[in-house]
This record gives sequence, C-alpha cells and structure tokens, in this order.
Amino acid sequence: MTENHTLTVRDNRTGEEYELPITDGTVRASDFGKIGKTEDEPGLAVYDPGFTNTASTRSAVTYIDGDKGILEYRGYPIEQLAEKSTYLEVAYLLIHGELPTREQHDKWVHEITFHTFVHENLKSQLQGFRYDAHPMGMLLSSVGALSTFYPEARNISDPQVRHDQVVRLIAKMPTLGAWSFRHAQGKPYVYPDNELTYTENFLSMLFKMSEQKYNPDPRLAKALEVLFILHADHEQNCSTNAVRSVGSSQVDPYSAVSAGIAALYGPLHGGANEAVLKMLKRIKVPENIPAFIEGVKKGDEKLMGFGHRVYKNFDPRATIIKKAVDDVFEVTGVNPLLEIAQELERIALEDDYFVSRKLYPNVDFYSGLIYEALQFPPEMFTVLFAIPRTSGWLAQWIELVDDKEQKIARPKQIYTGDRQLTFPSAEERWSR
Repeated sequence: MTENHTLTVRDNRTGEEYELPITDGTVRASDFGKIGKTEDEPGLAVYDPGFTNTASTRSAVTYIDGDKGILEYRGYPIEQLAEKSTYLEVAYLLIHGELPTREQHDKWVHEITFHTFVHENLKSQLQGFRYDAHPMGMLLSSVGALSTFYPEARNISDPQVRHDQVVRLIAKMPTLGAWSFRHAQGKPYVYPDNELTYTENFLSMLFKMSEQKYNPDPRLAKALEVLFILHADHEQNCSTNAVRSVGSSQVDPYSAVSAGIAALYGPLHGGANEAVLKMLKRIKVPENIPAFIEGVKKGDEKLMGFGHRVYKNFDPRATIIKKAVDDVFEVTGVNPLLEIAQELERIALEDDYFVSRKLYPNVDFYSGLIYEALQFPPEMFTVLFAIPRTSGWLAQWIELVDDKEQKIARPKQIYTGDRQLTFPSAEERWSR
C-alpha cells in the first residue's frame, strides 16, 4: 500500500491520526469504526441516508459512468446490445458473465421456452384476485408463491439448483405479467406459444383473442425487445438493493425477486413513465408548454422524465428509445402526446434554466408513450419494467451468493429516542 493510496484522518477530539487504505476509490466503513473507539465509546460510523455515496458491494455486472452517459452490461455498451442482440442473449450475458456460443444460446433459449408454462394451481391463485387488482400486486404475490412450487430452490449453494430457478423465473415472468393484464380485462388467460420468440410470445399472451395463431408485427416485437434490453439491469438501484438485502439472508431467489418487485412497485422507482404521461396529458396541447415551463421554474409544476440521479449529462437509453418510438408509431399511428413531448424536449434542451441543471430526457420520458401506443394501461407499465429486470436481479443475486465478503444486511442506526426511562404502573399512567 503506497502512501498516495491512503487517507490520513485526524480526529480533532483526541489529536490522533489514522491512515486508512484506499482501494478502488473507496475507504472501508469498518476502518472508520476504529477512529475514536474505546472501551466505553463506539468508533465512528458513516451516516448516509439513501446510500448516496456508500458502496455496499463489488460487482462485475453493470458499469455506469453518469458524467459521461455510459451504460455497459459486462463491459458491452448498451448501444451495441440494443442494436445487435436479443433480450435472451443479454440475459445470458448478465447471468453467466459472457456471451453464449451458438450451442449455449440454443440450449438457453430452449430451456426458457420450455419453462414458460406455470402450474395450474398458480393460475387458480391469480383467478382469485378481484377484478380491479393491481397487476403489480398480482405479480408480486405470484412470484413469491413460486417458491412453494419449487421448495428445492432453498438450496442456493447448489449451482444446478440455482440455474433451474433462474431459467424458471426468466421464463415465467412474461406469463405471469400477461395473465395479470388479462385478468384486469376479464379476458381468458392465453397459454404460451413455444413457436414464438420471447417478446413475440409475450405479445401473444397479452393480445391474442379468437384467432388460431397470433402473429405480432415484427416492428412491435423488436421495439419491445429493445425496451427489455434497456431495462435488464441498472446497477445498485432501489429494487436491486432490495433483492441483495433480502437475498443476504440466504432465502430462495423467488422471495428475493419478490422483494425487488415490491421495491419497483413504488412510484419513486418504477412509476416514473406513468408520471410523464400524466404530465403530457395535463399540458394537453403544445401551445400550453411555455406556461408549463414557467410553472416548473416557479416550482408550481414538476418536469417529469427529465434528469436522473446517476446520469449527469444524458441518459444513453433515452437516445436508443427514441428510435423505438418511431418504429412503434409506424404500426400504431402517432400518439397525439408525441408532439407535446417533442416540443417540450426541444424547449427544455435550449433553455438555460434546464441546461444548467442538467435536466435532459431520461429513459422514462418516451417509454410511457410506447407502452400507451401498445394499449397498455398505466398500471401495467411497471410490470413491463419488472419482466426484463428479472435477469439483472438474478445476476446480482448470484453474484451476492458467491461473494465471500457479503454478510446478512444489517445497517447501523443513529438512535435518537429517549433513554433510561422508569416504567410507570398502569394505575400511575391512567390516573393522570
């Protein structure tokens, strides 16, 4: 350890200095715990609500450089993957750490295709939900229920058992998501068609009616493929952190993924594209945009779908998704909200107020328009996020299981309540 790879900390309370090693741009929180530690006093702790500058793991799954707008899966730029790859190939890359050979690819696709069907008892469970049940609530409970169908999944130390559950989860998520969609419409559930690709099969289970064979438009299937690739993983976000935190108890992957779905259910994580649609509908026509922009500057309005906690200059996914918007609207016809979105984007990108604050369109700005064009109700948007994110959650979960440094998640707290109170009897309390 060279001198320039250490951090010297002086504790002004005692005058003592501590030399902490720096590795990969980080200092271990446990090293801070040695500062000021005595028999009577604990050492220093790091207070970081929301983990804004705290690394909880070492990961080789996804790389993000927010300042430069870079997103890579296992080292491959997202732009290349979206253009040249398929979702299942990307899922293999995330899970296994490398691109598949032809033989591995064909076996992988066959396995997932073979496991798209779910047990009829699970179908009965879904049918028991109210007609107005939220699709994410249905998906959350049904994925959790899968652990009861595959009790061997608890043996997470067995690589073959882990592989089987990974295949099952990636395969069954579109089926469960599509059936949640059909349930809300009062339509019969459509079984998987193993002759179709992953995204084609999903569209079939969503929209097939009385026709004997559903053949989705290839442009729609490709656009959905791109969206799935863009949403496959995104480093240590809220839902991935939930999967890792729950997974650290060594629970089965169905339960861990359920935790991710629950986190994604929240409007601050998975509901951003729905908020964009509501904003565009409230604006109504392009002529109302200037007044809306002024409202944003005054704090009376919120500009949804712009900016990102990680990306500081531009979201690389947003550039890719704009092309998918064009492809979808070729099939469905142009959504009137698109004109509002494009004009809002143009004005915001030219206005110093937004430019100086680095507010630019993110992936959610246009994805909601695509989902609405595909006739999805807003409550389905987060389900469409959860389905592809499953491969990323599982890649992160496998990495967690194999990481010898990981322990059960147990953050420290700063206690702010009362101490050493004297407990009064019931008579004393009630007589006051």
